[in-house]
Amino acid sequence: MTETVNAESTYLGFDFGSKKIGVAVGQLLTGTASPLQTISSINQQPDWQKITNLVEEWQPGGMVVGLSRQDDGKDNPITPKMLKFCRQLEGRYQLPVFTMDEKLSTFEAKQLLFDDIGVNAAKLWQVQDQLAAQLILQSWLNEQALK
Repeated sequence: MTETVNAESTYLGFDFGSKKIGVAVGQLLTGTASPLQTISSINQQPDWQKITNLVEEWQPGGMVVGLSRQDDGKDNPITPKMLKFCRQLEGRYQLPVFTMDEKLSTFEAKQLLFDDIGVNAAKLWQVQDQLAAQLILQSWLNEQALK
């Protein structure tokens, strides 16, 4: 799931979960990522129509998916589902899919929302996944800038 990176392209970032998927958008040219939206899953399956709408709207050159593994590098229970999501993205949209270690991204997103922004618990579920997607994509963009 690795391809060449286009510095002038837009990239979509995903924080995959069984119930919802956070989405962010970013560009290598500016080196910035922004939260976009949270997509609810349908019967524990991605809402492909909403993802297709985002792909059509943003015309990304690739996608970045956060990949969760244990500290020792072994898969978490959700890792196979994340990898399947990567393969499905690649197959459906014929775009390169990159993975990025998402260790602590959701935890960090919650901390940012509670401590820095002061989001209340009722709003938290609406934005934490898209902020986690932003953190994943931002980490990937930062990594690319160092290459």
